[in-house]
Amino acid sequence: MWISEPATAKIHVEKPGIEAVALSAKTQYGIVALIELAAIYEQGSVLQVAEIAQRQGIPDRYLEQMLTSLRRSQILRSIRGPRGGYQLARPPAEIQLLQVVTALEGEPQTRSGSERASAEFDVLSALEQRLEASRRSILEETSVQDLLDQRDSSLRPRRCTSSEGSAGGLRCA
Repeated sequence: MWISEPATAKIHVEKPGIEAVALSAKTQYGIVALIELAAIYEQGSVLQVAEIAQRQGIPDRYLEQMLTSLRRSQILRSIRGPRGGYQLARPPAEIQLLQVVTALEGEPQTRSGSERASAEFDVLSALEQRLEASRRSILEETSVQDLLDQRDSSLRPRRCTSSEGSAGGLRCA
Protein backbone atom coordinates (compact mmCIF):
# COMPACT_ATOMS: atom_id res chain seq x y z
CA MET A 1 0.00 0.00 0.00
CA TRP A 2 1.32 3.49 -0.85
CA ILE A 3 0.43 6.49 1.26
CA SER A 4 1.00 9.95 -0.15
CA GLU A 5 1.83 12.87 2.06
CA PRO A 6 -0.22 16.06 1.69
CA ALA A 7 0.36 17.85 -1.63
CA THR A 8 1.18 21.18 -0.01
CA ALA A 9 3.83 21.81 2.57
CA LYS A 10 3.37 24.95 4.64
CA ILE A 11 6.14 26.82 6.41
CA HIS A 12 4.84 27.91 9.77
CA VAL A 13 7.09 28.68 12.69
CA GLU A 14 4.83 31.10 14.50
CA LYS A 15 4.18 30.32 18.16
CA PRO A 16 1.88 32.40 20.33
CA GLY A 17 3.87 34.88 22.40
CA ILE A 18 7.12 34.49 20.45
CA GLU A 19 6.63 37.04 17.71
CA ALA A 20 10.35 37.81 17.41
CA VAL A 21 10.98 34.24 16.23
CA ALA A 22 8.05 34.05 13.81
CA LEU A 23 8.31 34.75 10.11
CA SER A 24 5.97 37.44 8.83
CA ALA A 25 3.36 36.49 6.23
CA LYS A 26 5.34 38.56 3.73
CA THR A 27 8.47 36.50 4.40
CA GLN A 28 6.57 33.21 4.37
CA TYR A 29 5.12 34.07 0.94
CA GLY A 30 8.56 35.08 -0.35
CA ILE A 31 10.13 31.83 0.85
CA VAL A 32 7.32 29.75 -0.64
CA ALA A 33 7.91 31.49 -4.00
CA LEU A 34 11.64 30.76 -3.73
CA ILE A 35 10.93 27.06 -3.08
CA GLU A 36 8.80 27.01 -6.25
CA LEU A 37 11.62 28.66 -8.20
CA ALA A 38 14.23 26.34 -6.68
CA ALA A 39 12.26 23.34 -7.95
CA ILE A 40 12.79 24.48 -11.55
CA TYR A 41 16.28 25.97 -11.16
CA GLU A 42 18.13 23.06 -12.80
CA GLN A 43 16.00 23.33 -15.97
CA GLY A 44 16.77 27.05 -16.29
CA SER A 45 13.04 27.74 -16.50
CA VAL A 46 11.19 30.79 -15.27
CA LEU A 47 7.90 31.21 -13.42
CA GLN A 48 5.60 34.15 -13.75
CA VAL A 49 4.14 35.90 -10.74
CA ALA A 50 0.62 34.81 -11.68
CA GLU A 51 1.64 31.12 -11.76
CA ILE A 52 3.17 31.20 -8.29
CA ALA A 53 0.36 33.36 -6.89
CA GLN A 54 -2.33 31.03 -8.17
CA ARG A 55 -0.62 27.84 -6.95
CA GLN A 56 0.02 29.26 -3.49
CA GLY A 57 -3.07 31.43 -3.05
CA ILE A 58 -1.09 34.67 -2.74
CA PRO A 59 -2.39 37.98 -4.15
CA ASP A 60 -0.45 38.78 -7.38
CA ARG A 61 0.40 42.38 -6.52
CA TYR A 62 1.59 41.48 -3.05
CA LEU A 63 3.80 38.70 -4.42
CA GLU A 64 5.18 41.03 -7.10
CA GLN A 65 6.39 43.42 -4.36
CA MET A 66 8.20 40.60 -2.58
CA LEU A 67 9.80 39.29 -5.74
CA THR A 68 10.95 42.81 -6.61
CA SER A 69 12.66 43.08 -3.20
CA LEU A 70 14.32 39.71 -3.77
CA ARG A 71 15.47 40.81 -7.24
CA ARG A 72 16.93 44.02 -5.83
CA SER A 73 18.83 41.90 -3.30
CA GLN A 74 20.21 39.79 -6.18
CA ILE A 75 18.46 36.64 -4.99
CA LEU A 76 16.26 36.55 -8.10
CA ARG A 77 16.63 37.69 -11.65
CA SER A 78 13.77 38.74 -13.87
CA ILE A 79 13.47 37.84 -17.53
CA ARG A 80 11.47 40.27 -19.66
CA GLY A 81 9.14 39.42 -22.51
CA PRO A 82 6.02 37.36 -23.13
CA ARG A 83 7.73 34.18 -21.89
CA GLY A 84 9.52 36.02 -19.12
CA GLY A 85 9.26 35.64 -15.40
CA TYR A 86 11.52 35.07 -12.45
CA GLN A 87 14.29 32.61 -11.70
CA LEU A 88 16.85 32.22 -8.95
CA ALA A 89 20.01 34.26 -9.52
CA ARG A 90 22.20 31.47 -8.11
CA PRO A 91 21.82 27.84 -7.02
CA PRO A 92 19.30 27.30 -4.20
CA ALA A 93 22.02 25.76 -2.00
CA GLU A 94 23.81 29.13 -2.06
CA ILE A 95 20.82 31.18 -0.89
CA GLN A 96 20.66 31.39 2.90
CA LEU A 97 17.32 32.13 4.50
CA LEU A 98 19.01 34.93 6.45
CA GLN A 99 19.61 36.71 3.12
CA VAL A 100 15.97 36.24 2.18
CA VAL A 101 14.61 37.44 5.52
CA THR A 102 16.91 40.47 5.44
CA ALA A 103 15.81 41.29 1.88
CA LEU A 104 12.13 41.11 2.83
CA GLU A 105 12.12 42.42 6.41
CA GLY A 106 15.30 44.48 6.60
CA GLU A 107 17.96 44.16 9.27
CA PRO A 108 16.61 43.23 12.70
CA GLN A 109 16.17 46.25 14.96
CA THR A 110 18.31 46.13 18.05
CA ARG A 111 16.51 47.35 21.10
CA SER A 112 18.15 49.80 23.38
CA GLY A 113 18.13 49.00 27.08
CA SER A 114 14.80 48.26 28.68
CA GLU A 115 12.93 51.28 29.93
CA ARG A 116 12.04 49.22 32.96
CA ALA A 117 15.20 48.72 34.93
CA SER A 118 14.89 45.67 37.12
CA ALA A 119 16.61 42.32 37.39
CA GLU A 120 13.48 40.64 36.01
CA PHE A 121 13.40 42.78 32.87
CA ASP A 122 17.17 42.32 32.44
CA VAL A 123 16.65 38.53 32.49
CA LEU A 124 13.84 38.86 29.96
CA SER A 125 16.01 41.05 27.73
CA ALA A 126 18.79 38.45 27.84
CA LEU A 127 16.27 35.77 26.83
CA GLU A 128 15.14 37.87 23.85
CA GLN A 129 18.76 38.30 22.76
CA ARG A 130 19.34 34.53 22.94
CA LEU A 131 16.16 33.89 20.95
CA GLU A 132 17.26 36.34 18.24
CA ALA A 133 20.76 34.80 18.13
CA SER A 134 19.25 31.31 17.73
CA ARG A 135 16.90 32.53 15.03
CA ARG A 136 19.76 34.18 13.16
CA SER A 137 21.88 31.02 13.41
CA ILE A 138 19.08 28.81 12.08
CA LEU A 139 18.44 31.20 9.19
CA GLU A 140 22.18 31.32 8.34
CA GLU A 141 22.44 27.52 8.37
CA THR A 142 19.32 26.91 6.28
CA SER A 143 19.32 27.29 2.51
CA VAL A 144 16.47 27.40 0.03
CA GLN A 145 17.76 23.99 -1.16
CA ASP A 146 17.27 22.60 2.36
CA LEU A 147 13.62 23.69 2.29
CA LEU A 148 13.14 22.27 -1.22
CA ASP A 149 14.59 18.94 -0.06
CA GLN A 150 12.26 18.93 2.96
CA ARG A 151 9.29 19.71 0.75
CA ASP A 152 10.21 16.98 -1.73
CA SER A 153 10.65 14.38 0.99
CA SER A 154 7.27 15.29 2.48
CA LEU A 155 5.63 14.78 -0.93
CA ARG A 156 7.28 11.42 -1.62
CA PRO A 157 4.92 8.46 -1.29
CA ARG A 158 5.87 6.09 1.49
CA ARG A 159 5.77 2.30 1.25
CA CYS A 160 3.61 0.80 4.01
CA THR A 161 3.37 -2.83 5.01
CA SER A 162 1.32 -4.68 7.59
CA SER A 163 3.18 -5.09 10.85
CA GLU A 164 3.40 -8.71 11.81
CA GLY A 165 2.15 -9.52 15.27
CA SER A 166 0.12 -6.35 15.66
CA ALA A 167 -3.60 -6.07 15.17
CA GLY A 168 -3.82 -4.60 11.68
CA GLY A 169 -1.10 -2.00 12.24
CA LEU A 170 0.87 -0.46 9.38
CA ARG A 171 4.59 0.20 9.28
CA CYS A 172 5.67 2.84 6.78
CA ALA A 173 9.12 3.63 5.47
